[in-house]
Amino acid sequence: MKIIVSEIPEEGIELDLTEDIRDDVIRIASPVHASLKIEKRASEVLVTGEISGEVKLQCSRCLKNFSVNIKSPVEVVYHPADAVGRDENYELQSDELDMGFYRNDTLDTDELLKEQLLLNVPMKPLCSPECKGICPKCGTDLNAAQCNCGFSEIDPRLKVLEQLLKRKE
Repeated sequence: MKIIVSEIPEEGIELDLTEDIRDDVIRIASPVHASLKIEKRASEVLVTGEISGEVKLQCSRCLKNFSVNIKSPVEVVYHPADAVGRDENYELQSDELDMGFYRNDTLDTDELLKEQLLLNVPMKPLCSPECKGICPKCGTDLNAAQCNCGFSEIDPRLKVLEQLLKRKE
């Protein structure tokens, strides 16, 4: 949904959105729900509320695909893009990292929803906290079966530490 910034009333806008969003970076599995309040203060636009949606991820230990529900509060301040200058290689300052920018008097809520979902995806997604992963030798899923590889090989760089364990005993 596109919102014309100059048409936002003084009291603001309250939106309840359910949007089907597609993205190349994350796989969004269900429509994204959002409850947003949009207020205009001079040229700034303040967006607050909450979003929720289901995304499909790949477990970083066992590589299985799984879905996770993301529910997150939203608080973003948007400024006009021409306020940051015309330089193509403009470098954001530290106080500008928690703000967004709009162009041509238009704020795109789909971009806001995608951005907020992406920011709330876990850095190391796990299908479950107890996930055992896969065997580094044979590739067996250790959640489903036990392999017989044995982990007796020690990294040669860490071989010296084995002596410390022997001294402790």
